[in-house]
Amino acid sequence: MSDKTIEFIKNGGQRLDGRKLDELRPIKIEVGVLKRADGSCYMEAGGNKVMAAVYGPREVHPRRLEDATKAIIRVRYNMASFSVEDRKRPGPDRRSVEISKVSREAIEPIIIKEHFSRSVIDIFIEILQADAGTRTAGINAASVALADAGIPMRGLVSACAAGKVGGHIVLDLKKEEDNHGEADIPIAMDVQNDKITLLQMDGRLTQDEFKQALELAKKGCKEIYEMQRQALIAKYTV
Repeated sequence: MSDKTIEFIKNGGQRLDGRKLDELRPIKIEVGVLKRADGSCYMEAGGNKVMAAVYGPREVHPRRLEDATKAIIRVRYNMASFSVEDRKRPGPDRRSVEISKVSREAIEPIIIKEHFSRSVIDIFIEILQADAGTRTAGINAASVALADAGIPMRGLVSACAAGKVGGHIVLDLKKEEDNHGEADIPIAMDVQNDKITLLQMDGRLTQDEFKQALELAKKGCKEIYEMQRQALIAKYTV
């Protein structure tokens, strides 16, 4: 289907799936779903289905990677072979290595690593079904899984993307918008301390459009933060 045949925004502000320009896709968060992990979270965000598991703090192997002053953080992002329409080749690829790296950099600043010297905290993010925005959904799930594991943190990391589609700045792009849109800006932030820990951009925006998209993404992060918080409260309130 050609880009010219797609009318992304109808009736002055309604998107292909009926959402408003500043509306998130439906989100579902379940805490502590894996018994053998120290912390875990299952999250659905639109068509995305993500599992995150945390193991540790535990001994570092190999021992030469130990840090005498703090824990090291390892993040592994992986898309299951069946997560996309065309079967994905199993194993790590360049994209999963890049997203593992940026996810670690987005999450690491909120973890109080100094409490666990000579140890490692492993975070596994498995994408079971993909529908655009898997890196932000993975970061959101990992943040909740860390809290479920009882890892001391300065706050929760919340992540969301905004972008430009059909000449409009929109929140939380779905697959068709991501594939045919004009720009995409995923961010992650420590909402409680108003600090951005991840900012990427794909496409072109004017300076004013960039500012508008950034503010919209921050608004989405704040809404997701409240959902993460409520999911944790529901799990641990007797």
